[in-house]
Amino acid sequence: MSTGHVIAIDQGTTNTKAILVDMAGGIVAKASAPLKSTYPRPGWAEQSAVEIWASVQAVIADIMASGNYDISGLAIANQRETLVVWDAETGLPLTPAILWQCRRTAKVCDALIADGANPAVVEATGLSINALFPASKLGWVMENVPEARSFAEQGRLRAGTVDSWLLYRLTGGKTFATDHSNASRTQLFNTQRLQWDESLCDLFHVPLSALPDVRASNSRFGEVADGVTALPASVPILAMMGDSHAALYGHGVRAPGLVKATYGTGSSLMTLTPERVLSKHGLSATIAWSEQDQGVTYALEGNITVSAQAAAFAADMLGLPDAKALSELAETVEDSGGVTFVPALAGLGAPHWNDTVSGTISGMTLATTRAHLARATLEAIVLQIADVFNAMEQDIEGSLHGLLADGGASANDLLMQLQADLLNRPVTRSAQAEVGAIGVAAMALKNLASLPAPSHQSDTVFQPRQEAGTWRSKVTGDWRSLLGRLTAH
Repeated sequence: MSTGHVIAIDQGTTNTKAILVDMAGGIVAKASAPLKSTYPRPGWAEQSAVEIWASVQAVIADIMASGNYDISGLAIANQRETLVVWDAETGLPLTPAILWQCRRTAKVCDALIADGANPAVVEATGLSINALFPASKLGWVMENVPEARSFAEQGRLRAGTVDSWLLYRLTGGKTFATDHSNASRTQLFNTQRLQWDESLCDLFHVPLSALPDVRASNSRFGEVADGVTALPASVPILAMMGDSHAALYGHGVRAPGLVKATYGTGSSLMTLTPERVLSKHGLSATIAWSEQDQGVTYALEGNITVSAQAAAFAADMLGLPDAKALSELAETVEDSGGVTFVPALAGLGAPHWNDTVSGTISGMTLATTRAHLARATLEAIVLQIADVFNAMEQDIEGSLHGLLADGGASANDLLMQLQADLLNRPVTRSAQAEVGAIGVAAMALKNLASLPAPSHQSDTVFQPRQEAGTWRSKVTGDWRSLLGRLTAH
């Protein structure tokens, strides 16, 4: 029997993945299980919390069936800002998981901002009031789910991000906890005092008693209970991190200077800061991770609501089979022919934060072709990333050296080249598709072994092209002009 392996779970919006990592950080086995989201009303987005848990059970079973391994620990990276609310006595969810994309509380958030609540919330959490975060979602549950209030009064209500839900199920209900990175994304956690904030709980009308214990990202969170998965009982859970934080860690970033961008359904950009920096340019001040022996590491983050999902959307609208076909069509033209696409299909995220804007295409003429629309879609993705990158430079009052790319859409060479050309900085694409899982595995392995620094020898670097300056000025000008018109009302 081989010894010393860690299973790292990467529980995402579209699928749950698992990797088996040896003591040197090498990937030994992989597994994946798909997940579906539902959209029961305009602006609503949900998943079954039971299916999320079942997908984790499935990938663990697949890993364990692939060989005879000695498992030394488990690590969890998870989709963030998704809320799960359940009954501690039955372990059953009270509602579907309310996804990070859900906008059902947008009007509530607007009202709180209109009432002047935002400055105090930003000061405490680093986050501007927005429906993205779980705070207003939990407030919605408390108001709209009849059992929630009575369960809270009985001490039975449990509310947390996906990591805390999975930990609860993995430990057979023994551990109800989260880590600093996930807690910092709830809009209920004071990132300076490092504790749940009673005034925020009052503001959003949520019970403090329903929130999990907050621990360092590399804590020993508990042990796997007997019979809940294919794992033997007593395997320790050694690390938990939000997926974007885990990806930054997986890239090997340990000091300020570089930006990580995940090209997924949405996009998260994150860069480390020497201390807690409250953004003045539409970003979030967040906790990157925490370690028991080193304390808390802070970061700036920008969240884009619809990123690579725009390519899948546009492909469907154009009658193309998938995003790959869209990219191939985009490569048949030199530019977008003056077409600009703002993919605000679920409002605008960072750094603009505008829920009233909808998806808009501008600049079409009789000369416009499907290929120009395809090209404009790829340009829209990189333009959104550039907006966040530029906001980060404004907040830190300095220059950032380059971009580290991961996520499914980062496999697209044209997209990565356009990104390098637009930023006029090198873009480095990770050779590892599972960079988030690798990051949380590395955090767990620090508890078990001394790991070498990650190797980037097989990564792909896209350098900005000298001739891209004219194109960069044109598309940036058109983008800013259209955004200005859309957000002027």
